[in-house]
Amino acid sequence: MTTNSKITRKDFWSVFFRSLTLDSSWNYERMQNLGFAFAMAPIIRRLYTEKEERSLALQRHLEFMSITPHISTLLFGITSAMEEENAKNNDFNSSSISAVKSSLMGPIAGVGDSFFWGTLKVIATGIAISLSSEGNIFGPIAFLLIINVPHFILRYICMDQGLKYGAKFFGDLSSSGLVQKITEAASVLGLMVIGAMTASNVNFELTMKVGGGKIAESLQTYVDQIMLGFFPAAFFLIIYWLLGKKIKTTTLLLGVIAFSILVALVGLA
Repeated sequence: MTTNSKITRKDFWSVFFRSLTLDSSWNYERMQNLGFAFAMAPIIRRLYTEKEERSLALQRHLEFMSITPHISTLLFGITSAMEEENAKNNDFNSSSISAVKSSLMGPIAGVGDSFFWGTLKVIATGIAISLSSEGNIFGPIAFLLIINVPHFILRYICMDQGLKYGAKFFGDLSSSGLVQKITEAASVLGLMVIGAMTASNVNFELTMKVGGGKIAESLQTYVDQIMLGFFPAAFFLIIYWLLGKKIKTTTLLLGVIAFSILVALVGLA
């Protein structure tokens, strides 16, 4: 934290400990958004005095969020610095906060998932199993220590450095025009991340075949040649359009399940 920051050490630790609950309110619609807004609440209370300003800030942090919890504090720190700059500078574009969050959560999650879930967890599990198979009580303890010692160290460092350098960055460069360019680039990157998530998470393939015998070819092959990812994109646009019509997400979820069962029964996909 910088010396002229309104954010106190108490706020720092409040966000730090609240970040531990990031996955406790995970949901299918916006994943970690409730946990993220809960962790940001002390910062918002500190920076904004008007009820309307606090409401707008909380709404910003109720947007979609998906990040590795262990190093989520890096994004908390940067976001807190941006919120402070927004509170101090009337010319600050508040939409840039959402844009930076959207663009950074993917890369941070990629690094965090690879290190914690793909590497550290595997090592910890191997050591724990080896010790436990010999009847050593230290097996499960070793697992917890190997995971959580670097976890809490990194969680603290990420929060501290994110807040410190985030505040310095936005404080020094907010008047230079560079922040606007970075925000625009972050918005583009964020849209690319969301587009990639749509293509990878939505799966629909036609099983119908064209032709007969050995020369029969899946209809999906021809669709992919015309436009790769056509059905994921089409489903995304339809759901997005229906959300714009104020249709409840629960209704849409049940509709998708019913549609999936129907096409499976008729052998379409």
